[in-house]
Amino acid sequence: MRSIIHLDADAFYVSVELLDRPDLRGRPVAVGGERRGIIASASYEARKRGVYTPMPSAQARKVCPELIMIRGDMGKYATVSRQMFAIAEDFTPLVERTSIDEGYFEVSGHRTLSPLAIARAMKERIGTELGITVSLGIGTSKLIAQIASKLRKPDALIEVPPGTEREFIAPLEAHWLPGVGAKLAARLREHALRLVRDVAEAPLSLLTQAAGNYAAQLGGYARGCDDRPVIVDRDEAKSYGTQDTFNANISDREALLATLRSMAGRLMAKVRGDGKAARTVTVKVRYPDFRDCSHALTLSQPTDLETDVYPHLPALLRGAWKERLPLRLVSLRLTNITEPAFQAELPLDASAIRRAKQRDAARLLDTLRAQSLPVMRGHELG
Repeated sequence: MRSIIHLDADAFYVSVELLDRPDLRGRPVAVGGERRGIIASASYEARKRGVYTPMPSAQARKVCPELIMIRGDMGKYATVSRQMFAIAEDFTPLVERTSIDEGYFEVSGHRTLSPLAIARAMKERIGTELGITVSLGIGTSKLIAQIASKLRKPDALIEVPPGTEREFIAPLEAHWLPGVGAKLAARLREHALRLVRDVAEAPLSLLTQAAGNYAAQLGGYARGCDDRPVIVDRDEAKSYGTQDTFNANISDREALLATLRSMAGRLMAKVRGDGKAARTVTVKVRYPDFRDCSHALTLSQPTDLETDVYPHLPALLRGAWKERLPLRLVSLRLTNITEPAFQAELPLDASAIRRAKQRDAARLLDTLRAQSLPVMRGHELG
């Protein structure tokens, strides 16, 4: 069963500005052009007075004469966005950023925390460390998670239990469905399809009259069906990666190397299981201020053996960890994925024989671990 969290920052640009202007809290504030342009973000106090995005700034002044306008600073917003997503990535590397202030997080099968516990911890940390609020939705699909995050903004947290998806969205207005803008919503109403349940129950022929070629997909959404995956960055999608966020910042080099070796073992087991090989290895570290630094190395030949990666880990860590500050996170990623090198002959020289034995040992470890047996390499005993 999939578990997806959708994050939607509350009035993001305004919230970031209020960090520097706390005296404006509780007042109608908007970010946008002073005279020309549009409203890019509005506080909830401004929204109650009729200000919305992307309303022209001149019109916003008319509907809310007391509106306080602030010129935007995209550099500042990008910095807070990076910090916000860095916190989310502490819980899962499977992140799809859909905009500067929204994103999906795949948290299925987390080793220690439930999706609700992850969302609560994520929300609390963003509020404590960054000073802004976010709304989070938890569901078995992107559709359900996104609706849940937006339904009761601001500062919301809603989990939709598996099996209740259709019941959850049925009473909502049809405009909550993906792809239903003002024009399509109006056409649906003309056909007496005002609510999501109306769309879900409508014959395809009737739905086609309103939605054309989109009818079948729209009907599926209305019934709570959505199998869209969380799409990670394209380069990352063709890779194997894992990360470890420490409970306390760490500066012990040997402990970090031990963590990286353990990661290499787990990742290469997946590589072997998929019948693949990797050629590029990347180590990434994260400092306490959320800055990320990485260092990569491309091997001379693709490999599916962690023993080929181990000797390079000290240099990779040294290249990524340039500032001698404690680290909050370390990650390892294998990219440049290919088919394993073809070996047409039996191994005859000492090097080839040693590699064959290493591969046999690695496969034996894979087999034993698949049976949940507590086996480990010698370096893991330290």
